[in-house]
Amino acid sequence: MSDVAEKAGVSRALVSIVFRDRPGASQETRERVLRIADELGYRPDNAARLLARGRSRTLGVLLTVHQPFDADLVEAIYPEAERLGYDVLLSANAPGRSEQKAVEALLSHRCEALILLGPASDPAYLDALGQRTVAASIGRRIEGARIDNVHTAEGKGVREAMAHLVGLGHRRIVHVDGGRDPGSAERRRAYRAAMRRHGLADETRVLPGRHTEDAGIAAARLLLAESSLPTAVLASNDRCALGLLMTFTRAGIEVPGDISIVGYDDSHLSHLMPVGLTTVRQDPALLAERAVRFVVERLEGQGVEPQEAVLDPKLVVRASTAVPRDGEPSTGAAAPRSRVELPQGHR
Repeated sequence: MSDVAEKAGVSRALVSIVFRDRPGASQETRERVLRIADELGYRPDNAARLLARGRSRTLGVLLTVHQPFDADLVEAIYPEAERLGYDVLLSANAPGRSEQKAVEALLSHRCEALILLGPASDPAYLDALGQRTVAASIGRRIEGARIDNVHTAEGKGVREAMAHLVGLGHRRIVHVDGGRDPGSAERRRAYRAAMRRHGLADETRVLPGRHTEDAGIAAARLLLAESSLPTAVLASNDRCALGLLMTFTRAGIEVPGDISIVGYDDSHLSHLMPVGLTTVRQDPALLAERAVRFVVERLEGQGVEPQEAVLDPKLVVRASTAVPRDGEPSTGAAAPRSRVELPQGHR
């Protein structure tokens, strides 16, 4: 502003008045100041202006690299944050970069609140973080931590997927676990409970895994090395399902002819597979809207206590599930006649 003021022959205070569009400068002076600022390539620093008022109006978002569903969530966070007058700053958790380091980077850039996508940190750390700043978790419920929680009813999603598979006639259904990744414990418990509910407790089998393609590849190789395959696999998420599908296909196993596969998330990855993936859909737009709204409400003084939102999932049936070769579909809503097809590219 000093450079603009010197070239325009006015005071720095008058330049500030022009840029803030406040009364006190003639139209001629206003036009001259703006023209000179344009010539000099000067742009007002809105961030500095907000910080001078004690606000940054910026929400920090922690995401994990290579997680397609995190990308879907970020895509949905931007418009909701901007609608409420906030900017968004991203920081990634990646190999060699801890979640805590990513969080501290956001705080060092004066983010007013944090939105954590599937945080893996222990509850004690997240509770301490919630004492320092306003924060929300998407995809993982953190019990006892002072942060907002926004997640899908994991158990309901798994129950719908299992009812679909059992309705098609599957009995030998394996679950590839997600390890300690977000939502995995709830999905694992729901799978075991569903197997008991459908009278299949003796067929229960959980393979260790993670929310990655490598976990799906490892699980598929393990199953291929055995004397017989299960008729269906419930994967921990869409990435794991992709690893399963590609490995089985390369080994000459037909999906769903020889084995059915179900994923979880309905991320954009599910639309890119060679076989349309049956999966449990989480709504990224609604998850993002709730999380942004929760933290903004607390920032704006509309609420003090953290909130929780539990959203309903939806089973999306595509081409990766079918009646097993040696079975017949059961009666009920999960039979093939209730198939739900979403348009290609739908999210």
